[in-house]
Amino acid sequence: MSKNLHNDIIIDAVITWVDGSDLKHQEKMKPYFSGSNVWSNKQFKTRFDQVNEIEIAVKSIIKFAPYIKNIFIITDNQTPSFLEIYNKEKLDSQPKITIIDHKVIFSEFDSLLPVFNCRPIETLAYKIPTLSEHFIYFNDDFSLLKKTTPSDFFIGGFPVLRGEWKSLDENIFFKKVINGVLRLLGKETRDKKYGYKRGQQNAARVLGFDKYFKLDHTPAPIRKSSLKKYFEAHPEMQDRNIRHRFRNPEQYVLQAMANHLEIKNGTAVLKEDYQLIYIGGSHKKSLNWYNRMILKAENDDDKLFLCMQSLDLCPKNKLDLLFDWLQKRLNIDNLSF
Repeated sequence: MSKNLHNDIIIDAVITWVDGSDLKHQEKMKPYFSGSNVWSNKQFKTRFDQVNEIEIAVKSIIKFAPYIKNIFIITDNQTPSFLEIYNKEKLDSQPKITIIDHKVIFSEFDSLLPVFNCRPIETLAYKIPTLSEHFIYFNDDFSLLKKTTPSDFFIGGFPVLRGEWKSLDENIFFKKVINGVLRLLGKETRDKKYGYKRGQQNAARVLGFDKYFKLDHTPAPIRKSSLKKYFEAHPEMQDRNIRHRFRNPEQYVLQAMANHLEIKNGTAVLKEDYQLIYIGGSHKKSLNWYNRMILKAENDDDKLFLCMQSLDLCPKNKLDLLFDWLQKRLNIDNLSF
């Protein structure tokens, strides 16, 4: 069912995805690098490489969020390999999966394509044709761990925002000192670099907050009308995010912008619990650590979400452990890794 008695709303899911190993995609990117070999930079490359996490994300939604009506996957002329099998075996009770090419959401801004930066793509996701008012945004490395209900994401039509209030960097004494020392040394200050936290703070500042509601790597419930209304009133803010092919320090995290808009308008339900199992960043941790994280995910009923970041950097023995677990968790005979 796509509706529920408590909220009586239709909810869609939106996922952004790219296959960085696609040679056509790499060729499309090369003209914008002035001959530099960015593919030797692991920190850059891991933003694009994948081990088919998208299949885990989609199949976890199908299993643990049966109220989702449509799943939209935003890509750049690419299609995840598992979809061919899914479309053949799809049941009527399962959500429709639609590939949305960048050209669709950038139809009014085609001069900005191609783009290799998730921030512009996220910013224009609300322009997906037929997208419902209420949707949940997933990165392709997000998945659900347990059965969820619509009220895990929307209550009374308002988004449930998971996070905690944090000080802006400019209000933290030791960070001001560090930036002051870096300036004296003639080095780049931390406030000139793009980062996930900086992108969230940028959104809070623009909306007049003196602190920010820090989100983590969890699915983000968003109301389409909130973004549409804001960008119609402030087109310069939409432009600020979509005009950069690659990440730029002035950009903001769209989910954080949506969150702070709802908080400012009093149309959000705040929850100071991420309910998250996070596996990523560094894959140098021991196999025992991975086993402990899996055990925690299995036994802690409060943990609803899983983020497995940069799996392309994960050693094979740890990947095998994760995939074997998820295959059983999702009751899937064969994941297409």
